[in-house]
Amino acid sequence: MSKPNDNPADPFKKALAEATKVMADDPELSVSYTVDPSGLSGESMRLPQVSRRMTREEVLLARGTADALALQRRYHDDATHNRYAPPGDMARDLYEAMEVARCEAMGARDMPGTASNIDVKIGHEALRRGYDQCKQPADAPLSVAAGYLIRHLATGRDLPPAAENIMNLWRGFIEEQAGGTLENLQEILSDQAEFAKFARQMIKDLGYGDQLGEDPDELDEDQEDQAEDDAEEQPDPDSTGQDDQDEQDADATPEQTQEEQQDQSQAQVSMDEMAEDEMGDEAEMPDGEAPMEPPSPPPASEADPDYKVYLGTFDEEIAAEDLAEPAELERLRAYLDQQLEPLKGAVSRLANKLQRRLQAQQNRSWEFDREEGILDAGRLARVVANPTTPLSFKVEKDTEFRDTVVTLLLDNSGSMRGRPISIAAICADVLARTLERCNVKVEILGFTTRAWKGGQAREAWLNDGRPQQPGRLNDLRHIIYKGADAPWRRARPNLGLMMKEGLLKENIDGEALEWAHRRMLARREQRKILMVISDGAPVDDSTLSVNPANYLEKHLRDVIGMVEKRKMVELLAIGIGHDVTRYYDRAVTITDVEQLAGAMTEQLAALFDSDPRARARVMGMKRAS
Repeated sequence: MSKPNDNPADPFKKALAEATKVMADDPELSVSYTVDPSGLSGESMRLPQVSRRMTREEVLLARGTADALALQRRYHDDATHNRYAPPGDMARDLYEAMEVARCEAMGARDMPGTASNIDVKIGHEALRRGYDQCKQPADAPLSVAAGYLIRHLATGRDLPPAAENIMNLWRGFIEEQAGGTLENLQEILSDQAEFAKFARQMIKDLGYGDQLGEDPDELDEDQEDQAEDDAEEQPDPDSTGQDDQDEQDADATPEQTQEEQQDQSQAQVSMDEMAEDEMGDEAEMPDGEAPMEPPSPPPASEADPDYKVYLGTFDEEIAAEDLAEPAELERLRAYLDQQLEPLKGAVSRLANKLQRRLQAQQNRSWEFDREEGILDAGRLARVVANPTTPLSFKVEKDTEFRDTVVTLLLDNSGSMRGRPISIAAICADVLARTLERCNVKVEILGFTTRAWKGGQAREAWLNDGRPQQPGRLNDLRHIIYKGADAPWRRARPNLGLMMKEGLLKENIDGEALEWAHRRMLARREQRKILMVISDGAPVDDSTLSVNPANYLEKHLRDVIGMVEKRKMVELLAIGIGHDVTRYYDRAVTITDVEQLAGAMTEQLAALFDSDPRARARVMGMKRAS
């Protein structure tokens, strides 16, 4: 008999975890259930949370996600995948989507029961990202459509309606451009290397051949040819060497031999002099004094000296304008405005409400005993008692906020695709416009990585022989959408960049938060507020596959602890569809823009409250939708 406190979902979770290990052919796999994005990280698998209620939707989604990830674990080889992976953003997205589809199609062949489970997962993701609402190809990601088409052609199964809508929007274009290549799909499905070559050809057919980089097979052939040429040019030790030298010595005259010895002596003297010059001051140091060692490099993180970055050479801090042409930014901004159109009512209510709250706190004190202004009714009694007493006036005093700057730090990870990134962009839009009206400076930053599953840092690590515990293994991309001193009208189109296909990749939250914190400390304003808009935990498959499973999460917690301990920046967060109170003390969760006019307005306005107790009371309310 079960205890009253037993979770009725536990037997299901345990059974699903064991079945997933068998399907993945990996008994050492660690399976956990979490509200954070699902995925694989090294020997750990994250599945969607299953509540005590065990609703049908939760159960089916957990099974479908488990099957999809288990099949990737079973049929996917990282070394082969990375060998053929293209460097370009769009090409990489297409390549990744097709490889996922291949693994799922292989599972449908070998284990037909997985197909219907994965259909549920695909349908859920497509609806969550709003694919059922897309009306034209420009609204739909080409990479996702290509992956859906590969799965459909390989299995012959119909897709869920929302996913089929995306596929059909692009199907005509894909088959027109790559129809000949698609004919070979069935023959190479079970060979990952051949499929990778097929995927690269598909990418070329679709017009992204310039993003493929060098062909790894051609590079291997070139290296083999070079090795053969080197072998042919290498002299035969049996036919040359000492014997030839002896013959040359015998033929040389005494005068020639003496001249050569003098030349060699002079050359040796010159080399010794050069060596002394290069030694410089070290050669002149007294005996017993060792040269000073160069200072050790600063730690990669102020919050955690043990946090490591394998190679930061390829990290970038870049303005949004440098990631897209002005015409493209305008087009993407127009697309974002289309999503704002049905929400104008909620957005206007939020802007007006927040502006009233802030401005009301700006003008809340009075100067009394003035000779002109508004009649002070509270002192009329003195005039009535003694008519010779002069009238007293008061003037409303503007108590401006202490110089204030607000930074909005937006998660630009792949898990934010679709509706979540739209909500984040709308949050930033509304807050920036509203705060600027109240004379509060606003900075908008974004963070992601330059590549999926490791960029050039990972390539360097592979070339160096894969040393243990390398630390962060991806190239960061930190984006400046709006500087604190830039006017909103100029930065407004930049938020459309978040709608750009291929921008959203992995998220390394700790380093992004530390970056935003450093930028704020350099500002002259007295008061600094940092608001993080994210959908959950940091995830970078390349880093987590070769480091402890909690490596990035621990660093994020360390950075948050450092920021809160220093108390130079006030920190709060908005969780987009996920509860982020596990990381941030001051946090609120929203699942749609309609909620912006409620909880988030109160939380933000509370930051400006002059009464610390009132502010703590409001900010202490951790509400989850």
